[in-house]
Amino acid sequence: MSIAGEVWVDVCDILDIPVRGARIVKSPLGCIALFRTADDAVFALDDKCPHKAGPLSQGIVHGRSVTCPLHNWVISLETGEAQGADTGRTRHHKVRLVDGRVQLLMSNNETCAA
Repeated sequence: MSIAGEVWVDVCDILDIPVRGARIVKSPLGCIALFRTADDAVFALDDKCPHKAGPLSQGIVHGRSVTCPLHNWVISLETGEAQGADTGRTRHHKVRLVDGRVQLLMSNNETCAA
């Protein structure tokens, strides 16, 4: 089901994202990092740490979090919020799995390139 002005865009197969790793998708919104957890849950965040814009896609995925490779900030994959004493947030994107395919929710005028 789509809300007016929004559409689910098929971007890749879940197997294209390493377990406990990430893959980058380029969009008009900038680079979006798709993360896959050990239990095959998939999350999508802007590929920028809220601290110094470090590449979250190069971080370590653990549980439902990713640790930024630059300064070790821990970011929630579910919300994009910094954890612990750190404060800040990176944009979270809605993502879903359909028959093993990863889809991102975008507006009608946005497209993605994996």
